[in-house]
Amino acid sequence: MKYLRSSLCTIFRSWLVVTLLFSSPVFADATITTWEKDKPYQITILHTNDHHGRFWHNDIGEYGLAAQKTVVDEIRAEVEQKGGQLLLLSGGDINTGVPESDALNAEPDFKGMNKIGYDAMAVGNHEFDHDLSVIREQQKWVDFPFLSANIYNKQNGTRVFEPYKIFNKQGIKIAVFGLTTDDTPILASPKNIDGLEFRKTLPEAKKVIAEIKTREKPDVILAVTHMGHYPDGNHGSMAPGDVTLARGLPAGDLDMIVGGHSQNPVCMAKPNQRITHYEPGSPCVPDQQNGTWIVQAHEWGKYVGRADFIFLNGKLTLQNYQLIPINLKKEVDNGNGTKRLEYYTKEIAQNSEMLDLLTPYQEKGQQQLSVVVGKLEGYLEGARDKVRYQQTNMGQMLLAAFIARTNADIGIISGGMIRDSMIEGNITYRDILKVEPFGNSVVYFDLTGKALFDYLQVAVDKKPGAGAYAHFRNVTMTLENGKIVALKVKGQPVQLDKTYRIATLDYLAMGGDGYPKTDTLPTYVNTGYLDADVIKQYIEHNSPIKASDYEPTESIIRR
Repeated sequence: MKYLRSSLCTIFRSWLVVTLLFSSPVFADATITTWEKDKPYQITILHTNDHHGRFWHNDIGEYGLAAQKTVVDEIRAEVEQKGGQLLLLSGGDINTGVPESDALNAEPDFKGMNKIGYDAMAVGNHEFDHDLSVIREQQKWVDFPFLSANIYNKQNGTRVFEPYKIFNKQGIKIAVFGLTTDDTPILASPKNIDGLEFRKTLPEAKKVIAEIKTREKPDVILAVTHMGHYPDGNHGSMAPGDVTLARGLPAGDLDMIVGGHSQNPVCMAKPNQRITHYEPGSPCVPDQQNGTWIVQAHEWGKYVGRADFIFLNGKLTLQNYQLIPINLKKEVDNGNGTKRLEYYTKEIAQNSEMLDLLTPYQEKGQQQLSVVVGKLEGYLEGARDKVRYQQTNMGQMLLAAFIARTNADIGIISGGMIRDSMIEGNITYRDILKVEPFGNSVVYFDLTGKALFDYLQVAVDKKPGAGAYAHFRNVTMTLENGKIVALKVKGQPVQLDKTYRIATLDYLAMGGDGYPKTDTLPTYVNTGYLDADVIKQYIEHNSPIKASDYEPTESIIRR
């Protein structure tokens, strides 16, 4: 650590800096740390993650970038008035989730983030719901870097994104590097990551930290990651997350991880145990592993995380941490059989300049997507905490649509490809796109009964909780010790030499989510129809859709 020891040292250093800046282009952008011994400095880190297209507030006024800007502006002014400095970081996954955003390649989201004043973001796996040419266009819309140290070009071995960014805050040199889950090759469409290599995160973290220390000699090192927070490092079948990263580094190498991907509020009940149901506005203690603070602010801009640090004599100490709810509301019983909505904390006004920027995008999207295509009786379950753990009626309805289009015998889809529920009433094209926002094509292929056993064994092995968790239609499997010992299709035992048709989406057929690669089979057919359009047509032809008709039957029998 460097500090001013005497007035003579001050004069010498000033002369040296001027000399270097004006005599050598190599050092023209060099950042010199000049913090003072025994002087405390306030550094505030604000963070969000897993935005997923939520640039606009929802139907009851929750979250949205207009209210978020109000919060960030107020905190920025408060911190600066006290002489502190602020960084605003994102844990990635800006793309995919709301039709108005998806139709515009998240242009309103990125331009809104730029107006708020983000300093850096991690590259998330859902950034690769587009190919690299779209991502490059998105980068042009912002003044902050997309960071990822572990994504490489297979041809020349160079990094695809900036690995890190250096910030000078009152003479304190802060390095921020990025990491992207190495599960991305099985989460993204293979066609969008062609030519890219996603290297293991821990070795790459060690590598980039060494680079930063050698080249930059920072005072503070932070990571923005899209890897997930798994309490006590229990990541199951998914790639290692932030806890494993922090534990795998030498103590003191990393001050803080701003994370994303698992879409949790990281608020700990006790060491290595996260609060299961965090109530907005209540106290939040972030995780700490091996001396590294780990934070994550749930999803969709529902919260802005705020971490206030004091930097003193080379040491960064957390003073305060909170998750600030962005207009989140709860139902309150009126006592007479009715309920009302109340804010968990307080109402946050929407920034008028941000509304001016975003309103044209919202209106354009609404016009395109508000057409009614049918009606729903009942409720189709598509919540993340359901579709990644159990069969649901939403999964059954989607598969019924794919089967109807392809005349297939069975259908299969992964829970991670189901992104929302549907409530009773009119169904619009927007509602469909919220459930299936990825723009995958409906495909089919034929397998013999013998090959079907092998294919379904891979699918049924996908763990509950993972996005790869499989939903099945028209198939019943009997398992002993995890192995399929009996198999029925449409209630009839499978014949090993008979051919069966499977309907799914091109993402899975190309090996996405770790499913067997079937797009090279001679029997493989890509219908060319997008999933949302197939579902739309199915709803139009079968309206009203009755949720009760799609209640899942027992597809997996375990002995």
